[in-house]
Amino acid sequence: MGMNVSRQVDLAENEYLKRFVGRDHVPAYNDDFWNSFLQYHINLPTNSQEQLSLDSRLESLCQSFIAHNLSSGNFGSLFNVFLVKVSELLALSDAESTVHIWQAFNALFIIRCLVKYMIETGSEYQLLQHFEALPVQQDDADVEQGSEAVTVAVTGETRTALAKLIDGTKFETFLEALVNIIVVIPVKEFTYHLHLEAVNCLIVLLSVSQFTQQGTEKSNIFRTIYKCQHANTLMSALLHFLSRMTQVPATMFGFGSGGSFVFGIAESLWSILTFARKQPDVLTAHDLPAAFKDHYPLANQSLLLILILTNHYTTKDNPYRVSLFGCADSQGAADSSGSSKEPEQAVTFKIDFSSLYNTLCRIVTIDQTTLLLYLLLHRNQRFYKYVMAQQNLQQLVIPILQTLYNAPDSTSHHIYMSLIVLLILSEDDNFNKSVHEIILKNITWYTERSISEISLGGLLILVVIRTIQYNMLKMRDKYLHTNCLAALANMSGQFRSLHPYVAQRLVSLFETLAKKHARLDQQLRQPAAVAANGDAAAVVAVPIVAGSNPDDMLQDLSVLEEVLRMVLEILNSCLSHQLVYCPNLVYTLLYKRNVFEAFRSHSAFQDIIQNIDMVVGFFSSRLVRVQDQRGELGVNEVLEVISKGASQWSSDRLRKFPDLKFKYVEEDAPEEFFIPYVWTLVCKAGCVHFSSESIRGVTTEIGC
Repeated sequence: MGMNVSRQVDLAENEYLKRFVGRDHVPAYNDDFWNSFLQYHINLPTNSQEQLSLDSRLESLCQSFIAHNLSSGNFGSLFNVFLVKVSELLALSDAESTVHIWQAFNALFIIRCLVKYMIETGSEYQLLQHFEALPVQQDDADVEQGSEAVTVAVTGETRTALAKLIDGTKFETFLEALVNIIVVIPVKEFTYHLHLEAVNCLIVLLSVSQFTQQGTEKSNIFRTIYKCQHANTLMSALLHFLSRMTQVPATMFGFGSGGSFVFGIAESLWSILTFARKQPDVLTAHDLPAAFKDHYPLANQSLLLILILTNHYTTKDNPYRVSLFGCADSQGAADSSGSSKEPEQAVTFKIDFSSLYNTLCRIVTIDQTTLLLYLLLHRNQRFYKYVMAQQNLQQLVIPILQTLYNAPDSTSHHIYMSLIVLLILSEDDNFNKSVHEIILKNITWYTERSISEISLGGLLILVVIRTIQYNMLKMRDKYLHTNCLAALANMSGQFRSLHPYVAQRLVSLFETLAKKHARLDQQLRQPAAVAANGDAAAVVAVPIVAGSNPDDMLQDLSVLEEVLRMVLEILNSCLSHQLVYCPNLVYTLLYKRNVFEAFRSHSAFQDIIQNIDMVVGFFSSRLVRVQDQRGELGVNEVLEVISKGASQWSSDRLRKFPDLKFKYVEEDAPEEFFIPYVWTLVCKAGCVHFSSESIRGVTTEIGC
């Protein structure tokens, strides 16, 4: 997509625009003006460069609008024209409504441009002033005879004073019109961009929270939007837009098609705003996530709007949050998993869970999709049960694992949310069992080692272990470790038929952590030994890591010991519940028994090490007896001995530990994490681009 503009004409010289932003009032009933004014075609800007180009060319017009509208009231006239178009649309047939849809879109696009400018450069109060402003009437002496409009000559202070007192009624009516476009008018090829513009306009209105220090609880815009009586129908429509994932039409309102009713007419006004567009290519499943925003903008923007609406006002009565968490399956699928996360919620609306699930699976590698999936799994009991009952869980889990595997290409937030989704899934025993029954072949993207066949559960273990090691090297996030290990711990009681490489990686994880523990422990002991011996040269032998101090190192050692303990508990849980089904793990423990040597006398580990030693001792003695009879054994023979021994093994010999069960619990004040995250996604992945210079709460590096 390029940024080639069809004609470089100065917008400020356009007679219709000059009149609209000027000081003279243009009444809403002036059909000749508005029909000409709204007769233009624009391909919407889709990146920050195109938006910057558009904003810079509109700036002088916007400034003129701000200077004159409180007295001219032309924004109110445009607003009324827009309302008329929308009301007519609701009553017209498809054949009759095309021109009205085109002009309603054009009116709404101008409104959105002006609202965005006022939010980015002014205050919410000023924005609402312009919404409510009526034309200021003058004495007869001040009115030019024969003039179609009233000429106003007052100072800025007088203009503000004379503006209509803000009561919010026009804004409420505007909001009602946007909701009607979204929920009442069916999405068809020629209505697609009108729906998209209505969604974009709501996002722009909600962005007021990012351009002010004022809390949303004091925002009239937020209060109006969140007291909306149509939360259920709006959320239902937005979720349907996402679920159906309709591709953007090749043309807007028939532009570019031979014989179009508007072909050629649009050249009269704002065709100069038209950006060149490359026609969409045929997408493969691999290309879809990267092209989602460009090819499915209505689905993308609807998804972002859902996230905005549900993540604000989390401590108050948020009707959109209640609506999303209470939706049910329109196909009436039974909750067959038997899981119960929370008391049953009241049904707010119904949607086809199958369609929604399949769509989420297709684009789950996208940041904002993972976040919506998290909300649904964590808070919507019915959707959670539906997912747990699916036979094709690999369709959902594999893309999440790919996100984690390609961690350097993802944000830390995306990695974190992907892990939390896995943790929530792992709370269900049926999930933990079924992932080991799903066999995968030729996972080409996993390049650590060529594996021709592995269970989904085995692949999950490999990727989570790799994420732990990546975190140790790069992110050093204690909570990331905790979530990784909690997911493995939840699964450990159901580990089955572990691939030899999976068993090796589990034990190697402990070995890697053990070596790190030994180095850190030695560094802590070394200064004490130096002080006792008075040998300063010894400091050089084992240098302490630059920038560390004993207190930090003690804290690191404590965290490391917690992680080591959890890994041992995971191994012990598997041996206690699934030993007979995991001969490869027993084989690896026999081969790597020495890695536990240093921890047998450690007070934090010796109780659980005793269990592992008991298992290793039992199978070692059997192998010794068989070797005495047959001589040296090969790998297959060792596994055969282990399998036979497992049938005679009783887990009653082991010391009992509580079952490993971890449940994800959201932190207090989650909005402190989620609201900046959501708006970062809006700026980074959305179709509406905001000024990064004045936006608050979102880092400028995302390129709004």
